[in-house]
Amino acid sequence: MMPGKKFAPSLDLPIMLDRTAPTSIYRQLCEQLRRAILDGRVSGGTRLPSTRTLAQALGVSRTVTSSAYDELFAEGYLEGRHGSGTYVRTDLPPLPRQTPSLPNTLPRWLEKAPPLVYEASIPPQAIAFRLGIPSLSSLPLRVWRETWGTVTARLPPNSHGPTDGDPTLRAELATYLGRSRGLACTPENILITAGATHALDLVVRATLSVGDCVGMEEPGYPSAQQTVLARGGRLLLVPVDENGMQVERLPHGPAAPLLVYTTPSHQYPLGTRLAVDRRLALLAWAQANDSLIIEDDYDSEFRFDALPLPALASLDEVGRVAYIGTFSKVLTPALRVGYLVAPPQLCERIRQLTYLTDEQVSWPLQQMLADFIARGHLDRHIRHMRYQYAQKRRIVAQTLAPIAHLARLRGLEAGLHVYLELEASISATRVAHLARQRNVIVTPLDPYYLGPPDRSGLLLGYASLEIPEILQGMTVLREIIARVADL
Repeated sequence: MMPGKKFAPSLDLPIMLDRTAPTSIYRQLCEQLRRAILDGRVSGGTRLPSTRTLAQALGVSRTVTSSAYDELFAEGYLEGRHGSGTYVRTDLPPLPRQTPSLPNTLPRWLEKAPPLVYEASIPPQAIAFRLGIPSLSSLPLRVWRETWGTVTARLPPNSHGPTDGDPTLRAELATYLGRSRGLACTPENILITAGATHALDLVVRATLSVGDCVGMEEPGYPSAQQTVLARGGRLLLVPVDENGMQVERLPHGPAAPLLVYTTPSHQYPLGTRLAVDRRLALLAWAQANDSLIIEDDYDSEFRFDALPLPALASLDEVGRVAYIGTFSKVLTPALRVGYLVAPPQLCERIRQLTYLTDEQVSWPLQQMLADFIARGHLDRHIRHMRYQYAQKRRIVAQTLAPIAHLARLRGLEAGLHVYLELEASISATRVAHLARQRNVIVTPLDPYYLGPPDRSGLLLGYASLEIPEILQGMTVLREIIARVADL
């Protein structure tokens, strides 16, 4: 009979020996050890268990393990070190792992999965105007170390913790959102998530059935679109103009979407802001049609030369808004922490989901962020970055000013990126291709449409770059746009 898998001690290497096979036990052991060495599962310099220890673990005689080792010694795979033991040789040439051949067609269990879109790789040393990537240049390393020091000074709790997030962080967020966005929320209305997209996914899972309709801005945020599609939702595309989502295009009655996802503070990707009258109209529409608004407030902390507009959640008096925020834009995407402010019934439904799936943010990270906010570091960091981003935004505008007749900057009032609208005769894809050849990475607008694009342009995320890089990159882009326009 074929025994179950047994593991070589100190290696966690599964060994399967079949005593009914025509091949001897020692040769089976020898072949499995040889294959593990060649394909890299046991790397050069690894100490192997003694022949006695390995024999006891596998339930075989020591003669079997000694014979296998002797053969591998003779073949040059192993070496002995006096007084230390048996080791895999370190000078073996690497052998590429063999991968199984896969069919060209998708397996049945992936046929219904929607296609996913990933960011293209960025060449080394490129000046990349990436969207949604902030700068950490004004965050002192001393502050970062001190904040983490408060966490590491004590042991973590011996439990999973609340499914909606650490109470200390939720309390600090409630206070912060009250003073920064005018949200009259309590810690009980807040759930900590692994980023903004995770928060959206939780809302979608808690509310949608397969085939339910969700209103989405067009053009819009691809990750949000894919999140809804992956959960079986249908998309109703709502056009966007200079005042944001065209709320009057939303249908009423049975055709009204169950959810409407919007980025009102800095529409993604065009950068427009949803006008106050449209905010009020959207809230009235949601109440009349028993629908939920999902407000993604992803980079509202950064405003320039414009008064802040009230968050939809701050205007909501009847529980029709789920508000999503994130630390990815104010600090760094590497943290993978966001939050959701939602009506009580929705919060309870999502708590049940996270309890079943154990989707919780790690305790040390939550404690660090709570301390970071409580000590005023977050507010100071945002103030510093507003000043820095305003300078960078000014460089973008000044450098592109000579081609204003060919390309118009939009979305300058807020956020970490701008939209450069090109004249209809200028191909954004062509400009982006030529810029990439000169090591400058910009993003065409077209992929953000699910339907036919009604305008042409480029998206420029300037926040993570230093001013000399911005100046150089915008100079290259200006030259290319002028050249393409003359063709």
